[in-house]
Amino acid sequence: MIGADEHPAEPTRPSHSVEIELKFDVDDDTALPDWSGLPGVSSVGAAEPRALDAVYLDSDDLALAHAGYAVRRRTGGPDEGWHIKGPRDAEGGRVELHWPLGTDDTIPDAVADALAAVAVTSHLAPIAHIRNQRTAYALCDAQGGVVAEFVDDHVIATDERGGVERTWREWELELGPAAPGSADDRAALFAAAAQAVHAVGGREAASDSKLARTLGA
Repeated sequence: MIGADEHPAEPTRPSHSVEIELKFDVDDDTALPDWSGLPGVSSVGAAEPRALDAVYLDSDDLALAHAGYAVRRRTGGPDEGWHIKGPRDAEGGRVELHWPLGTDDTIPDAVADALAAVAVTSHLAPIAHIRNQRTAYALCDAQGGVVAEFVDDHVIATDERGGVERTWREWELELGPAAPGSADDRAALFAAAAQAVHAVGGREAASDSKLARTLGA
């Protein structure tokens, strides 16, 4: 993620990042793409398995989703904890705030305070449960900096409102700390990534988020 704070999050002070990514739908048997043609990418790191389990919260009328926000408590992976994702900006990025898990699944006061302008946390309840068997790969430049992270996700998701379960496989490519600084260079990187994905049969994602897909949007 671009813009991540260097210091760890304190209980009431979230870490902050801007998520800029591409998403693709793929079949269960689709082979991984060849990243050798990506500008600035010199090597691909070893596969890193991650077992992720997330519960998403919203009100009955999906006030957060309609305002462009997502709130989840996720275990597993290097960034487990409470997350708030904000609306997408003009470049497609989303500001993400992150707090530690805490001792139980009660919404921490700091998260409630951050949501105060858009939702009453006492009205929030689980709307989706998303389990994800993820394999992550770091795409690095010649100096070892992470240009982007590529993840291969096998998802089992349940819409808690009606108990509907959906499964799918998707790929994400998210810019890292060593990503290009200019919009033109980022666009060139994403264009090359899309070409590599399409070459093995991947396609543009039908939904812009796992939560939206879980809810049938």
